[in-house]
Amino acid sequence: MKPTHIEHLGIAVTSLADTMPFFEFLTGGKCYNIEEVADQKVKTAFFKVGEVKIELLEPTCPESTIAKFIEKNGGRGGIHHIAFNVENTAAALAEAEAAGLQLIDKAPRKGAENLMIAFLHPKSTCGVLTELCQQPK
Repeated sequence: MKPTHIEHLGIAVTSLADTMPFFEFLTGGKCYNIEEVADQKVKTAFFKVGEVKIELLEPTCPESTIAKFIEKNGGRGGIHHIAFNVENTAAALAEAEAAGLQLIDKAPRKGAENLMIAFLHPKSTCGVLTELCQQPK
């Protein structure tokens, strides 16, 4: 597996509305995309810093993995995951599994911004939830 670049950093937040002004200030730019990813029970907002994106993740219900992450983190949120761009998510998953990494997703699925995504479990990635992303074709 050879990622081409860091696609984004995912940051769990309790409220996009409350958090976006800080990231507008920090990045010197406006959020360029807000969307809800219903199957992941999350609403996202994206900012760019150079070629890297920052993805803010707000849970849309208490059962969301983001809501559970925020709860475990004392209600504060924080850095949730790092995402790497790969040429082929399915091939990268197969390579990761062959290397002994624990998969959260057995197959790629559609994520925000029409990316094909899959996650690797932090138990096998040095404690860092890792996302593999493939750009839409």
